[in-house]
Amino acid sequence: MSLTKQIHYGESDERNMIILGDNYKVCSELRNEYKDKIKCIYLDPPYNNGETFDHYRDDLAHNVWIDNMSKVIPVLFSLLHPNGSLWISIGDYELHYLKVACDNAIGRNKYVATIIWQQRNTRENRKTFSNNHEYILVYAKNPSEFKKTRKLLPPDSSVFKRYVNPDDDPRGPWQSVTLNVQAGHAVESQFYEIISPNGKRHYPPNGRCWIYNSDRMIKEIEAGNVWFGEHGNNVPRLKKFLSQSTLGVAPNTVWLSSEVGTSQSAKKQLLKMFPSLPPFGTPKPEELIQRILTIATNPGDIVLDAFLGSGTTAAVAQKMRRKFIGIDNSTKSITYSVDRMKQVIDGDLSGISRSESWYGGGGFSLYNNSDQ
Repeated sequence: MSLTKQIHYGESDERNMIILGDNYKVCSELRNEYKDKIKCIYLDPPYNNGETFDHYRDDLAHNVWIDNMSKVIPVLFSLLHPNGSLWISIGDYELHYLKVACDNAIGRNKYVATIIWQQRNTRENRKTFSNNHEYILVYAKNPSEFKKTRKLLPPDSSVFKRYVNPDDDPRGPWQSVTLNVQAGHAVESQFYEIISPNGKRHYPPNGRCWIYNSDRMIKEIEAGNVWFGEHGNNVPRLKKFLSQSTLGVAPNTVWLSSEVGTSQSAKKQLLKMFPSLPPFGTPKPEELIQRILTIATNPGDIVLDAFLGSGTTAAVAQKMRRKFIGIDNSTKSITYSVDRMKQVIDGDLSGISRSESWYGGGGFSLYNNSDQ
């Protein structure tokens, strides 16, 4: 790569990179070394909403903006690991155009989900509608593989409340789940009657069948794994024990501010870190990126952000023990990100530091691939 190394900060063996330069040009060069190696790409591009911020302008003509995104996205996508994923933050002004552009550039079959993030929890009464949310488009190199490897999120207390033990089962608390499924691919042995302990006969509902054949069902009943209710006459259900469960919940598509922070909470963090600098206009909270990396990566995986901005992705990746590559074409943003990462390496305790038991360490290099 034709990158000029300017500084290194922290431990000498770390290969984390912050790069000043055009993201299309840089990523094109990264393909030689990083093709199929990036586990997660997060993009927070300018939303093209016509505003001007201290660190960047957000007022390109729509056709220029969409052409730029259509150009860089397939290059980025080529860097993804076979079960890697691409996450793109965006506002509603360009959301639908960006979705179509991504579908055209990398394939509609690569689309996974659209996440709604509650980025503010105050009301804006000066506008026709108080717009309190943004979006994150999610694509995957191989959606079926991504589904297998993506992580569950930790359960909240409501999940544990589902597990009870009304029959004092020595195996501990359990919850009941249905014993019947849709009959579309059923075989004959899945249609039969079940006689409950009090003699009541049960058949699968119309259009459904039992999940087990009759021989397996008898064994499950004898093993005490089927619940017929307190009085022994309810529709049979399977007992799923807490001790045998993989605790975790599938990520949903609505992320509340109480869970992943707001733009305002992100600004407050950065103002504490840089009290003498102008506030960064549109930072993302560390908790938001933490959730993305929790779902999409493991420690040691490589994370790439081609619109590095205030450096949140690099900071979170470092605190979560991931490797990172951050790219931006703004000298102001790169300077901001470099100064932020120096604090992270030195043991910054803000943001997600405590939840990730982060007390400093690691290192990074700054490279120049720009005429600036």
